[in-house]
Amino acid sequence: MGNEITYDNASSAELISPKEATDSLQAIQGGDGSDIGCHSNSTQLSALSNNKNADILKKYEKDYPVGPHDKPQSMCPAFGSLRVGLRMKRVATVLSGSACCVYGLSFVSHFYGARRSVGYVPFNSESLVTGKLFEDIRDAVHDMADPKNYDAIVVTNLCVPTASGVPLRLLPNEINGVRIIGIDVPGFGVPTHAEAKDILAGAMLNFARQEVEAGPVASPTSGKSDRPTLAILGEMFPADPMVIGSMLAPMDLAAGPVLPAREWREMYAALDCSAVAAIHPFYTATMREFDAAGRPSIGSAPVGYEGTASWLESVGEVFGVSKAKISKAKNAVLPNIKKSLKDNKIKGRITVSGYEGSELIVARLLCENGIDVPYVGTACPRTSMAEQDAQWLEAKGAVVKFRASLEDDISAAEALEPDLAIGTTPLVQHFKQKGKSALYFTNLVSARPLMGQAGAGSFNQLVNGVLNNSDKMQSLQNFFEGVGSDDTSGVWEGEPNLRPEFRAQNQKKLEKAARAAKAAEMI
Repeated sequence: MGNEITYDNASSAELISPKEATDSLQAIQGGDGSDIGCHSNSTQLSALSNNKNADILKKYEKDYPVGPHDKPQSMCPAFGSLRVGLRMKRVATVLSGSACCVYGLSFVSHFYGARRSVGYVPFNSESLVTGKLFEDIRDAVHDMADPKNYDAIVVTNLCVPTASGVPLRLLPNEINGVRIIGIDVPGFGVPTHAEAKDILAGAMLNFARQEVEAGPVASPTSGKSDRPTLAILGEMFPADPMVIGSMLAPMDLAAGPVLPAREWREMYAALDCSAVAAIHPFYTATMREFDAAGRPSIGSAPVGYEGTASWLESVGEVFGVSKAKISKAKNAVLPNIKKSLKDNKIKGRITVSGYEGSELIVARLLCENGIDVPYVGTACPRTSMAEQDAQWLEAKGAVVKFRASLEDDISAAEALEPDLAIGTTPLVQHFKQKGKSALYFTNLVSARPLMGQAGAGSFNQLVNGVLNNSDKMQSLQNFFEGVGSDDTSGVWEGEPNLRPEFRAQNQKKLEKAARAAKAAEMI
């Protein structure tokens, strides 16, 4: 054994050579098709669309067009819809999917603060093929449908049930007065978890709209404003809706509910609003429901000086507010924003990327804070609601990349050599390993106020703190120098056991699988 350090007799066990892969796509994926999951390619999607959920998958193709990659590069998209459901009062969430997927989604949802259990309907190959899984789901929602506890039950198909054609649309619309909402959120059909939020929010709003059209509905618990209201679309810092409300007050307008909603009645109130502000621009299905209700949508957001001025003008125009009242609203807030921006100038170059959908407005705010932002990447698609922000950023010299991949974000940040890279977890890891400064967008950037005067100064302390401590990353890199990387990381007594023969075998398998997948695509 030479200098190899051993702790048991595992090294003496006979090695099993891997079987040679065939040129069959079925063999690569697993003979029983059990390996089909969220990382399915476009060929698989085309094949899977020939089932009972074909219409749903075709709709997703139109609503959520893929970019250069056809699989999620972040967390499972279903996390987005799960997050929406778990935040709502008196709403139960049930998942239908592989046990490993359900475990991962349950874990991450509770990591992000969910305080309720997640329901699960298990299955095996037999119940999936015979249709017993659908019967089990139906029985489960019947058992749960107690109006004393719930206003609605959300059932979510993950990859395998959607691919197998489990028809959630055949569930009853209501049981004992409890609404039953079935959605499909497969990783091969929904590119990002942000768009999965839209799937559930849109499905709920569609249900609520039909209830409104059918007759009188309950008033929201918060009451109804005596002024025309503007619904707000997109998750944001808790104080931002109140800031928006104060901006609207001089125009005799009020801020309506925020969607995704926190309780069912808020959706009635949202539909009762005169217009909707698409703070996050990717809510395609949700805005379709507002369109059906005759409610116009307003893009961009009141961020920074120019952004706030333009947004207030757009709101005033949609509501038919006089120029005098628009000027009054602008005069009430713009001087304070201007002063805050002046007092909180930040110098440096920053690249911005993420998958939350608010990347463009964050980049706008950074630009107005004095930051050079040469690149903005978002995993979300280009929509009409994002055009104004994209054009503004491009006019400032930024390259705006929709449906940006991780490779796009890393390449841009490496080429532009920013003082700070803001992005997703793998991007942050990539740059910290090189001793460069990086911030995780979701937890550190999007969890801050963006609107009005509060937003103008919200990044000063965070960004300056990082930029002024750039030497810290280099010192950390120096501290960990020599510990290796990847499979050779750690402190070794002697040389790492690289096992190049196993690497070669595995590489051959990967190459053969790639050839087979390419051949299947051509077929």
